[in-house]
Amino acid sequence: MASKKKPMHQRGKIKFSEYFKELNKGDKVAIKKEKSIASNFHHRIHGRTGEVEGKRGSNYIIKIKEFNKEKTFIVHPIHLKRIKVK
Repeated sequence: MASKKKPMHQRGKIKFSEYFKELNKGDKVAIKKEKSIASNFHHRIHGRTGEVEGKRGSNYIIKIKEFNKEKTFIVHPIHLKRIKVK
C-alpha cells in the first residue's frame, strides 16, 4: 500500500499563494492531492482533469466527465494545478 505522507525530504513550506490561487470559470485544471494537507479527499479523483465551473467559498467547483456523466466536485485550490490546452 502506498504511503499517504510525503517523504521527509519533500516536506516543507507550502507557498502562501497556493492557498489563495485564483482560477477563472472555464479554466482546465488537473487534480493532484497535496499530501502534506490533511483533508477529506476521495482517491478516485486524484490525477483527473476537469473544468472550473465556479467558486463556493474559498473552494472551486470542478466539473469532471466520467464516461457519459458529468460530475461535480468541490476542491480546495491547493489541490488544483492549472493546465494549458493546445
